[in-house]
Amino acid sequence: MTSVTIIGLGWLGEPLALYLLEKGYHVKGSTTTPEKLSLLQSKGIETALLKFNPHPEGSGFISLFETDVLFINIPPRSKSVPEGFYVEQVKFVRELAIQSKLKKIIFVSSTSVYPDWNQKVDESFRLTMENTGSPGILRAERILQSEKSYDLTIIRFGGLLGVDRIPGRYFSGKANVTGDSPVNYIHQVDAVRLSSWIIEKNLWNETFNGVAPVHPLRRDVYEKNAVELGFSPPVSYAKEGESMWKEIYSDKILATGFQFQIPDPLDFWYRP
Repeated sequence: MTSVTIIGLGWLGEPLALYLLEKGYHVKGSTTTPEKLSLLQSKGIETALLKFNPHPEGSGFISLFETDVLFINIPPRSKSVPEGFYVEQVKFVRELAIQSKLKKIIFVSSTSVYPDWNQKVDESFRLTMENTGSPGILRAERILQSEKSYDLTIIRFGGLLGVDRIPGRYFSGKANVTGDSPVNYIHQVDAVRLSSWIIEKNLWNETFNGVAPVHPLRRDVYEKNAVELGFSPPVSYAKEGESMWKEIYSDKILATGFQFQIPDPLDFWYRP
C-alpha cells in the first residue's frame, strides 16, 4: 500500500487526506493544532503535531517522513512573520525529507510567482528573482529543486476557493474594487483531485499550474456570488484598464488526461 504524508492538514490537506484514504492509500499528516489531533486520527489519518517555527516543533513527527510520497502544503504567512521565514520553513522540511531518504515530493506553490504583466502565461514562462510576483515562494521552489535526491513535482495553484471561501464576500460593500481582470481560481474539489491525479499517474519532476481553464472577469464572479448567496456586491469598481493582471493556462495538466469537475469559476459551489 502506497503511503502519503501531508504536511499541513488544513483547508486543502484534510479533504485531500480523506480523498486518498477512499482510494486505498495509507495517509499520514501533520497539524499545528493540538485540538485537531484526535479528530483527524478518528477519521483514519495517522496524525502528528508538527509546526515549523521555522525549525520543527512537535511530537512523534519523525514517522511522518517515513513515507512513499510527501505532500508539502505550508501556506506562506507573509504578513505575520519576518521576511525569509517561509523559506526557512521549507529548508527544514527538505532537510527532514533528505534525512529520511524520501523519494517523492509534491510541493504546493502558487501562481503568484508569475508577474502581473497583462498577459497569458504557462509553465514555460521564465521566472527570475527580478520578475517574479512572489520572491519567497519562488525561492522555496528553487531550494527544493536544488541538489535533489528525490523526484519533485510542483503544483502552482491559483486562488483556492469554493466551499466556505467565497471570493465575492471578501469584496462585499467595498469601493474601488478591481473588476475588469480575469480570475485564476480553482475549486477545492479540483485542487484535491489534481493533487491525487499526480500521485496516481506518477507525474514526477514536472511543474503544473492548478487553475480552472475558464477565466471570467472578477466583477462577474463577485456579482454572481452576491446574487446567489445574498450579500451586497462591491459598491463601486476601479476604472477599467488600470489594473495589472495575468491569465494562467492549465493546458499542461489537461494534456495528461486530467479533467476539471468545475472548469468555470462562475459555477463554483459554496456552503455559506
